[in-house]
Amino acid sequence: MSNPLMSNPEMPEVSPAESTTEPEGSFQDVLAEFEKSSKKTKSTPGGGSRDATVIAVNAELVVCDIGYKTEGALPLTELRAGETLKPGDKFPVTIKGRDPEGGYYLLTRGKVQRPTDWDSLQKAFETKATIMGTVTAIVKGGLSVDVGVRAFMPASRSGERDAAAMAKLVDQEIRCRISKLDVDDEDVVVDRRIVMEDEERLVKDRRYSELKEGDTVTGTVRSLAEYGAFVDVGGVDALLHVGDIAWSRVSKAADVLEPGQQIEVRVLKIDPEKKRISVGMKQLLGHPWDASAEKYKVGDRARGVVTRVMDFGAFVELEPGVEGLIHVSEMSWGKKVKKASDVVKPGETVEAVILGVNAADRRIALGLKQALGDPWATATKQFEVGTEVEGPVTSLTKFGAFVQLTEGVEGMIHISDISAEKRLNHPSDMLKIGQGVKAVVLELDLEKRRLKLGMKQLVPTGLDEYIAERNVGDSVTGRVIEISGDTAKVELGEGIRALCRLTVAKPAEEPVQPASGKVDLSSLGSMLQARWKSGPPVAAAKAQEMSAGQIRSFRIVKLDREGKKIEVDLR
Repeated sequence: MSNPLMSNPEMPEVSPAESTTEPEGSFQDVLAEFEKSSKKTKSTPGGGSRDATVIAVNAELVVCDIGYKTEGALPLTELRAGETLKPGDKFPVTIKGRDPEGGYYLLTRGKVQRPTDWDSLQKAFETKATIMGTVTAIVKGGLSVDVGVRAFMPASRSGERDAAAMAKLVDQEIRCRISKLDVDDEDVVVDRRIVMEDEERLVKDRRYSELKEGDTVTGTVRSLAEYGAFVDVGGVDALLHVGDIAWSRVSKAADVLEPGQQIEVRVLKIDPEKKRISVGMKQLLGHPWDASAEKYKVGDRARGVVTRVMDFGAFVELEPGVEGLIHVSEMSWGKKVKKASDVVKPGETVEAVILGVNAADRRIALGLKQALGDPWATATKQFEVGTEVEGPVTSLTKFGAFVQLTEGVEGMIHISDISAEKRLNHPSDMLKIGQGVKAVVLELDLEKRRLKLGMKQLVPTGLDEYIAERNVGDSVTGRVIEISGDTAKVELGEGIRALCRLTVAKPAEEPVQPASGKVDLSSLGSMLQARWKSGPPVAAAKAQEMSAGQIRSFRIVKLDREGKKIEVDLR
């Protein structure tokens, strides 16, 4: 009975002499090597061109029947621009290898041959052609590859990042390029990484030519950064900036995205020279500003969250994509705000009044103080002239002091209205900031938002009582304090002073003018002579005898109770 292994035409012939002289284990080694080689050949077919029949087409691959129990897969990136395939179509392909996870054969449109002799290797090396090879084992520093002869592939040129990935290449058919060939020493070095890089470059070039600005594509988030995310859109990476993720403010891409997530984006910009693509997610949604003019009206109240605080104001998000600005001047009625951060903080929810809407420039002006109500609206009733008020001193100037009456309403006390007893050089001589004071409203100007106050008007004086008890024509006694020209200052009592005019002008007797219009000079001369002989008026004569320190009798000729002024003349 014949041995089936010996009858196999692929088995080497062994002579009886060799079988008797060779150790028993030698034949077993040859047999094991044969079975391994046979299994390898069956598990990873390829190296030549064969016909493929399209079974199905999906978003990424063309599934083909290549005559084996397992189908092959051809990436859509292998198709020519504008080319489409449908089930039943046939075309030549080359088997690149086998997918370790899916188990299907990896196909390519390019024709790749496996060298059969040193001449073929030499030709492939000179033309830098891509050849097929089978990874046989992991060796020190790289991999052993069968390309018709034993070749070495450095680990750095395998196209894999770690040892575990390299181990999966064993028994796999790969595409590579000869980087070194020494026929005499039978030294061959191959490079898989350069072939992968070339193929990736071709895929990217093809993809760059296919994509157009404005296209909507599906991509996979590949990695995240602080400024955005990198998205794989069919073999090329595109940048999704953090500002283009959503209309609402996104601080970090990681807050809304994660690696491996599939998203739909719009191509915003393509730079073929720099090989850069920018995409956006929010552009697929309608801009919220499109309806802002109808939604936000001047005078309406709106609630929002403070997103950014600057020195000049705070930005408030009213809805995703719509922000308004509260300027520092619109934050408080009462105090002057220097920095917005003194009033509001990021993340704080505020209510404001819409002051203006500019949909064209996408701007909304907001007022924080207006939401609290205008305190001056009720000032007419609350602060009528003559009303007594009380409040703390908020600031001092050389001309007066400002007093806060309510939130947003301040009154000013002029320096002359602070004290009736002494003359002040500066309001700080009597007042200090934060001091509580009482005053009376002297004047209210609602249009200019001004309140004039007085402190001294609340302090009763002897002058008030003196004026209240006297009338014009009353005789009084006083001491002459000072004489200046034709007036004198008279003290009628402690703190009570009056003004006395020393001469009393009497109307001159005008000369009689005859009907003819000529002045009667004789009458004028007689009048002057008579006045010269009679001397000055009585009051004037007494005034000449008056000096400072004298006590004299006077008659009240004028009482100004509101202005608190008294005028007298000599009796």
